[in-house]
Amino acid sequence: MPYAPINDTQMFYESHGAGPAIVFAHGRGGNHLSWWRQVAAFQADHRCVTFDQRGWGLTKGPAGAPNPATVSADLLALLDYLEIDRAVLVAQSMGGISSLRVALHHPERVAGLLLADTTGGIGDASVVSLLAGVHPPEDPLRRALSDGFISEHPALTFLFGSIGRINQPMPLSVVSDMFRNPEGPQASDLAAMTVPTLLVVGEEDAIFPVHVIEATHRLIPGSRLAVVPGAAHSTHFEQAEAFNELLREFIAGLAI
Repeated sequence: MPYAPINDTQMFYESHGAGPAIVFAHGRGGNHLSWWRQVAAFQADHRCVTFDQRGWGLTKGPAGAPNPATVSADLLALLDYLEIDRAVLVAQSMGGISSLRVALHHPERVAGLLLADTTGGIGDASVVSLLAGVHPPEDPLRRALSDGFISEHPALTFLFGSIGRINQPMPLSVVSDMFRNPEGPQASDLAAMTVPTLLVVGEEDAIFPVHVIEATHRLIPGSRLAVVPGAAHSTHFEQAEAFNELLREFIAGLAI
């Protein structure tokens, strides 16, 4: 199996297809397997890279509590190891923390940024304050998936849960606290952001509701926002065809 020696870890990754690179960064409840519908849709024309963040999936080595500096350094090191000079970064939930930081600090490496169901760890009070009243369900499936999806797609719901069970247990607070950290990127940091950015959010997202992502959207110059019906916190999984079409249209408008 492919492993990259990344910052004292052996980071598991997969690379499929050839062409302009798309790198997919998973959320807390996922791992490299989460992107199966996206890799299948884009590998004919793109190099699609998935990976397991430290402490998740098949990645080996010291994990500890993730922090923004570590996960962004890991992502940048993975790009270097795979000799990817420039990529489209597609990030869901926790994956947005590393991806947004790389886009802010190394914009020359990022052709475009898609933030799915995530604030990217923005610390500005205009975003963080809105999370104070957000209390998603404790049940892991109902935190991530809409009730309609769970009811209508029992097989895919089982698959979603099975993907997550590959991971080692990680307290919710470890990741949740990173999104509520006031030291995250501020409005002044984001005002200078030049990377084309698309924000996608499920209409029923209970972790980052639409109004929270709207506030995120307002801080990122030139960003676009798409609200997807019939999805909660896992738009890429629940409404894969709609998500893939948004990604396809986004990529078509980029200089890659």
